[in-house]
Amino acid sequence: MDEVLSARRARPARRFPRLAGALIALPLLFTSTAHAATHPGQEQLVREVAKDTGKSKASLNALLDGAKKQQAILDAISRPAEGKPWRDYRPIFLTEKRIEAGADFYREHRALLEAIGRKYGVPPEYIVAIVGVETFYGRNTGKWKVLDALTTLAFYYPKRAPFFREQLKVLLELPSNHLGGPLDTLTGSYAGAQGWGQFMPSSIRDWGVDYDHDGRIDMKGSMGDIFASVANYFAQHGWEAGGPVAARAQPDARAVAPGVPKDWRPAAPVESFVAEGFAPLQHLNPGRDAQLVRLDGPAGDEYWFVFQNFYVITTYNRSPMYAMAVDQLAQEIRARVKGPGAR
Repeated sequence: MDEVLSARRARPARRFPRLAGALIALPLLFTSTAHAATHPGQEQLVREVAKDTGKSKASLNALLDGAKKQQAILDAISRPAEGKPWRDYRPIFLTEKRIEAGADFYREHRALLEAIGRKYGVPPEYIVAIVGVETFYGRNTGKWKVLDALTTLAFYYPKRAPFFREQLKVLLELPSNHLGGPLDTLTGSYAGAQGWGQFMPSSIRDWGVDYDHDGRIDMKGSMGDIFASVANYFAQHGWEAGGPVAARAQPDARAVAPGVPKDWRPAAPVESFVAEGFAPLQHLNPGRDAQLVRLDGPAGDEYWFVFQNFYVITTYNRSPMYAMAVDQLAQEIRARVKGPGAR
């Protein structure tokens, strides 16, 4: 009996070393299977997307591990065209080639453009001008991998990291029918914009339109989806059907150059600017709200009254030069298609 009891007492002593060894090995096991993130901040982003969508962390990490930091993207975003003065910026977009190509493009898709224009209250020439300024009517939609672009800017561009991180998160969360193919094959601009209208992921999510009802939002292959998405974006941001965009102003000796406002939302009636020495060069409703823009033109300062529709274009791209280029290209295209002075 004593021998049996001794044997029983001895058994636990023999088991503990094996149990202790197993416990010591557990942290090593977890460490060896944990994912080593390729990019700073990747782990947190993956956790958020997985929680919001139910997508597997492994698949999300695989996508981001395959994305490459691109120094050329960081270089490109530091020297945007909007950094040029208006006298140099305008000739990039208001060329004879771009104007005539825009008129031809309008004629080719006229029935579809005008149907969409009527539906959304946006003149077709402005839809065409957006596509013309952004991608030269689909000829240059960008060759950067969208995943590379947004990963680079989300994790390696502190100046605007919050914005691009949000865009990367939305891209990873978009359903497959909102994308033009497998996520890791999508191409676009160095800023991660896609398609003929250069929509960022959040714009595809919020304003993309499946106009042809094929169950997909196709920003490259469906003219209806492309045009309707641009028109819907404008309409949802407050486009005023039949409203003006911009009108030239002539300063007198009293006029003082305006500062740059926080945004280009109309802030005061035209008559208040007239009282400060800025006279319109065409008839305007003196009570209509406007802003005043100064541009560095080829012959010196140019002053323009700009209105609600100009502001809407600046929500697409914040630069007033961009909005002015879109407006002037649209007018040139309209004149080629419908004749001078056509409305």
